[in-house]
Amino acid sequence: MSFEVINPATGEKIKEIPAWSDEQVDTVLAEVASASTDWSSRAIEERCNLMRKAAAVLREKKESYAAIITEEMGKLINDARAEVEKCAGVCDYYADNGPRFLADEHLDSDAGKSYVAHLPLGTVLAVMPWNFPLWQVFRFAAPALVAGNTGVLKHASNVPQCALAIEEVFTEAGFPAGVFRSLMIRASQVKKVIEDPRVHAVTLTGSEPAGRQVAATAGGVLKKCVLELGGSDPFIVLEDADLDETVKWAVTSRFLNTGQSCIAAKRFIVVDAIAEDFVARFKAAVEALQAGDPMEESTTLAPMARTDLRDEIHTQVSDSIASGAVAVTGCQPLDRPGAYYAASILDRVEPGMCAYHDELFGPVAIVIHARDEVDALRIANDSPFGLGGSVWTGDSERGEMLARKVQSGATFVNGMVKSDPRLPFGGIKNSGYGRELSHHGMKEFVNAKTIWIK
Repeated sequence: MSFEVINPATGEKIKEIPAWSDEQVDTVLAEVASASTDWSSRAIEERCNLMRKAAAVLREKKESYAAIITEEMGKLINDARAEVEKCAGVCDYYADNGPRFLADEHLDSDAGKSYVAHLPLGTVLAVMPWNFPLWQVFRFAAPALVAGNTGVLKHASNVPQCALAIEEVFTEAGFPAGVFRSLMIRASQVKKVIEDPRVHAVTLTGSEPAGRQVAATAGGVLKKCVLELGGSDPFIVLEDADLDETVKWAVTSRFLNTGQSCIAAKRFIVVDAIAEDFVARFKAAVEALQAGDPMEESTTLAPMARTDLRDEIHTQVSDSIASGAVAVTGCQPLDRPGAYYAASILDRVEPGMCAYHDELFGPVAIVIHARDEVDALRIANDSPFGLGGSVWTGDSERGEMLARKVQSGATFVNGMVKSDPRLPFGGIKNSGYGRELSHHGMKEFVNAKTIWIK
């Protein structure tokens, strides 16, 4: 068996990379286990210095790594470059802040001395998706490795070159052999890896069904896991919003990465007083997006990552239209080679429609009309997901009060939802549990160990 690399812009097969046997996986897990003791015993300053070198490697090879991202999953080349740079930034962030985040926490007790030490758990398995094929991995790996853990990666099957490139970064930065390895395995092999006693924790970014499977397996062997799953983020537009500014960010929030982001704005909840004006402006801005070769810097709408994903979202759109949703623009595949889907808007989406209840993971925005602010909040929270959300208003205090009531892991006021190494990232409800980034994410995979001394 092998992993096929298909260029989503052309539909052409670029190469095949052999999948590993169980025996090969066992050999690598033994190598990682051997490296783990030495790595965890090294001074954190040494681990931080190596992480800074990883950042330097990313910047030195930014063009080649960006080209791999674009070739494998179709991301616009400028966005791919930005992703590589963001990975370098998160490496620097944890190299600079890791010692402070993991410093012993002294607490008063009946002891002569008592404190909490933050110690590594061991080896963390990361099961990662294709949509941000470098960033999703580095935002786990940078804090986990600085904390003294080792890491193994099971990447999405359509981005095997990215998986190998990530391992290359750590190798070229001078990390000891076995501290980070990419496992070239199929989804069917993941359960056995989670259950392996040489693996101590699991982090997954992916779909809700995948999260349930990983959580069930990890729970069966009592291993810590962090899950960042799907999202159907509300983008609430109140009547006092600056529509020019709001529409500009609405386009970016929905169509960045061709809409293939867990924290993309997916449900545009607009109060009736301005809904007609918003939709008209939104339509004009969306229709200005230009589909084309993602390697060309002038292209503003890339293909979706795979044709099966394009077909899936078209089924969701078609079903919603059949149920009464209004096709404002797009709503069909583009007649060209590759996995292209038109930048689309569905208006008048209501309960009972597929687009209202499900996550649409692609370049389709749905508009839901709300009577007022209270109704908009009700609609925003009428979802099984709770990852991100945003509120757009001319009154930031009003926006802040509403943001606190949105059921999500993060809510932004007058700004696009994004991940930032300085801020914790994660969701509630069916969007998962646990946090990545900031000091919160770094402490997910450490043992908060109490030391008590008489």
